[in-house]
Amino acid sequence: MTAGRPNFLFIISDQQRADHLSCAGNPILRTPHLDTLAQRGRRFKNFYVNSGVCQSNRATIMTGQTVPQHGVWVNGVPLSLESVCYTHLLLAGGYETALFGKAHFQNMSTERPSFRHAAKNLVPPPENLRDALTTIRSGPEYDREMNFENSTDPEADEREGDYYGFERFRVCTWHGDDVQGHYTHWLKARFPDEGNNRSSVNPLPDPRYDAPQARKPRMPEEFYPTNYIAEMTLDYLDDYAKRGREKPFFLQCSFPDPHHPFTPPGKYWDMYDPADISLPASFYHAPHDQTPILARMHQELADGTANREWVRPYAVTESEAKQLTALTYGMIAFIDDSVGRILAKLKEHDLERNTIIIFTSDHGDWMGEHGLMQKALLHYQGLLRAPFIWVDPDEKEPGGIVSALACSQDIPNSILIRAGLAPAAGMLGEDLTKIMLNGEPSRRDGIVVEQATALPLPGRDQSMRVKTFVDHNWRLSYYPGESWGELYDLQSDPGEIINLWTSADHTIPRLELMERMLKNIVRYESQTPLQVTVG
Repeated sequence: MTAGRPNFLFIISDQQRADHLSCAGNPILRTPHLDTLAQRGRRFKNFYVNSGVCQSNRATIMTGQTVPQHGVWVNGVPLSLESVCYTHLLLAGGYETALFGKAHFQNMSTERPSFRHAAKNLVPPPENLRDALTTIRSGPEYDREMNFENSTDPEADEREGDYYGFERFRVCTWHGDDVQGHYTHWLKARFPDEGNNRSSVNPLPDPRYDAPQARKPRMPEEFYPTNYIAEMTLDYLDDYAKRGREKPFFLQCSFPDPHHPFTPPGKYWDMYDPADISLPASFYHAPHDQTPILARMHQELADGTANREWVRPYAVTESEAKQLTALTYGMIAFIDDSVGRILAKLKEHDLERNTIIIFTSDHGDWMGEHGLMQKALLHYQGLLRAPFIWVDPDEKEPGGIVSALACSQDIPNSILIRAGLAPAAGMLGEDLTKIMLNGEPSRRDGIVVEQATALPLPGRDQSMRVKTFVDHNWRLSYYPGESWGELYDLQSDPGEIINLWTSADHTIPRLELMERMLKNIVRYESQTPLQVTVG
């Protein structure tokens, strides 16, 4: 065995809301295996992400650093290879590390972010001087996720060295049944005509569904990416048990679903009926005029000019929102069934009594909030709150619900300290095990969420940024350079319908929240790297 040092199974989904679990009170969605984890451990009901977009928040999870510190402001900016990730420290501390599924530490496409300057009629800089640093994160070493699709020998990829601290990995890129990466070769060996059977090319007809990106796949369940990731995870556990368990393991099982496009395969397509879906109360609030961005997206829906077939956010009708929510539930159900198989494998090999299991997601989704789908700068609760469950063999009071504020930045330190390893300088997240195992109060009085756009949102002619501060009672969002902002009283207005930003009666709370946000930015701001020579 591992002489008391725990193993870790880190399960992460993609774009799953905190309330998309039956144990979180969802009245329709059934997630019995994830519910079992909550019963065996602790579920945080106020767990927030530090950015509302995949690549950015995954960089925070890997480094324990804030968005300005690691520099991954948007999708399309890879995590620096100079970053010290918590997986590097686990590897150096005697753990074996493995990842199966979505990484998104690097780019999945050749599209490069373009931050547009507000000024007009200026000569743009040369391409090599476009960014503030000449050593921009580009080149072959930063194109590995794109190249994994063309790799004929995944083991050779591993021999090139660890991938951000993972010594074994099988990486999936993109989403739905359009997933590529190492998965491509596994799929072609089992489904030779896969190229003509992707839903983006040749979806099965289903007249019940006309929502954007709702595509019924021809791909059988056993060939779908969710099953691939489960199979890789099961194979690893079988192999680990055979090898004698000399080292503890850290195993990340990372599903690309329930991210759009909406393509649950087989029985999961019909598992939930759109007619049974209840939408957030804010969907029915009209007019949708809290912010210019929200108003513009609804205007584009009304006049038929919205691009709703890509990753950009968009507004939907009631019927569309119900369709997409039902299909999302189907994708989550497939993940839940896969988690059940993995838990059974841990039990089969007598690993569960020494394995810490963590479940979370990289961020949520609007999923009908204010009539919107997907994600962008509007930091509604459905986007910012993610599920977080921690199952610990040392837990003395399982099944508890933690009300304390916590966030993605806290994950690395919590894992490392529980493994008996000191975090690196610059990893400034909190240790959540103190709350769970020792009963200590949380040190956080609020969470800072930071995000930017590379391309303009609908109706805008330049890139935008937002800094959000959220606690138990309030959500404040500040947009630099804009004349408007957002302020919501979450206790009296949980749907974030009444924007109090310009309310004279709320000037003092707004200023107090701005001050608290600044203090939290400074508190969790890393001072590394320290360029110091002694002697």
